[in-house]
Amino acid sequence: MTELHTARTNPPWEGLEGSERHAACVIAAREGHKEALDVLVAELTPLVWHIARGTGLERAAAEDVVQTVWLALVRHVDKVTEPKAVAGWLITTTRREANRTRQRGSAQVELSPEVAEHVPSTEPQPEAEALRTERDHRLWSAFHRLDQRCQELLRLTVLAGRAEYRAVAEAMRMPHGSIGPTRGRCLNSLRALYDDGDGGR
Repeated sequence: MTELHTARTNPPWEGLEGSERHAACVIAAREGHKEALDVLVAELTPLVWHIARGTGLERAAAEDVVQTVWLALVRHVDKVTEPKAVAGWLITTTRREANRTRQRGSAQVELSPEVAEHVPSTEPQPEAEALRTERDHRLWSAFHRLDQRCQELLRLTVLAGRAEYRAVAEAMRMPHGSIGPTRGRCLNSLRALYDDGDGGR
């Protein structure tokens, strides 16, 4: 006997985790289950946000990209061929939209929060702004000298938090338990490259 699930009883994703949970949400969203989209947005927006910011977009441009990506999913949810891979679909779509935005020249390259320890003041003094710009340039230079896998992992994990490691592991096809140690090694490599570019200061 088939039991009909509704938002008021037991949603089909309840009790599921990772790709199984997200797949259930995609399938439910196709059936008009609004709460399913809410779950996807709540759980995967950090991933989308950090991909957008990791490409060097300023905050406002990244926010526009995030909104565009979620609108694209809403419009094309029926075209996601593999519901379990929705995180990968979001990553690919975000990269494309972010690159399109950058090509339009609508973004200023600034230090991404993925690799920044200190948030600059909203109205920096000229000297502070010059120092921040120099730091940003050196840090991005070091970042782009990392191998592609480290770049991707840092973009996805530095601010995403442990709650998002499951989605990162799925997207990068890495064991969940290796995300943290690999992330640590990548950060150490970034620090070494940054110090090397600083002439050892």
